[in-house]
Amino acid sequence: MDTILQPESINAKEAATQYPVHEFIRQRWSARSFADRPIEHDTLMTLLEAASWASSSMNEQPWVYLYAHKGEPVFQQMYDCLLPGNRWADGAPVLLLSLARKNFASNGKHNRHALHDVGAANTTLLLQAAAMDIFGHQMGGFDMQKTIETFQIPDDMEAVCFISIGYLDEPEKLEEPFRTRELTPRKRKELAEFAFAGKMI
Repeated sequence: MDTILQPESINAKEAATQYPVHEFIRQRWSARSFADRPIEHDTLMTLLEAASWASSSMNEQPWVYLYAHKGEPVFQQMYDCLLPGNRWADGAPVLLLSLARKNFASNGKHNRHALHDVGAANTTLLLQAAAMDIFGHQMGGFDMQKTIETFQIPDDMEAVCFISIGYLDEPEKLEEPFRTRELTPRKRKELAEFAFAGKMI
């Protein structure tokens, strides 16, 4: 039986945590190098259903997702909205655009938690992906006006971020500086910098 070699980035990117965090959280990171392997429709629907089970204010569920598979015209439209720093994403088999409904459906009032809740849905989607050996990368670097015009986004909705989705490939296929970034260990702030007992000191 042939041995399947894991990309170098697997070991480089796994989080070194101080406490016993779940493996799916340790293994989730924003990959850029994706294998030439499609994401099947049912697999993508599984990720989107996982997103739907995120918590939200008043159970509003303000998230909306547009998606496209590589080779479809809409994929190219999404890719064309990305800023140059995210142009590596043409190697992803799927691109998503996450959007937030700004107002509550029940009363039309502004939902100030909408962006937070879409972020929670995106994270839930990516954790489900990690459980399936799929990687994603959220991208805030995009042309907002072009995105609004291309996808005819109404005034009561806001584009949150694009997300690339795919199976991991070797970092060597990337150009610099993205190749180096794919192999640079992740770092986070120490708990003492953001977690306080009762009040900030």
